[in-house]
Amino acid sequence: MSDAVLLYITAGDAEEAARIGRALVEERLVACVNVLGQIRSFYRWQGEVQDDTEVALLAKTRSSLVAQVSERIKALHSYDVPCVVALPIVDGNGAFLDWISSETVSDDQGKA
Repeated sequence: MSDAVLLYITAGDAEEAARIGRALVEERLVACVNVLGQIRSFYRWQGEVQDDTEVALLAKTRSSLVAQVSERIKALHSYDVPCVVALPIVDGNGAFLDWISSETVSDDQGKA
């Protein structure tokens, strides 16, 4: 099993998604972010069903960094409760999974 995880994140618009994605990569909290583009989201917020457009992001990082990445996203995000969920990567291209590890901050490098 890999230490790598895929983070699914939503943002209010493409500009916010790009700003968050770039910051996470620059700070080496994630190896890569893909901004997938506009999605339509239905959700319940403050007792009302919402129908909004958002932008989806996929980020690749280490499982040990998920809490730190989540905190950083909360600091950068316009939402009160941003969507940040981690999905384990159980297998894949070994060289790519090694690259994720090499491009993110390790525990002995300290926090970004």
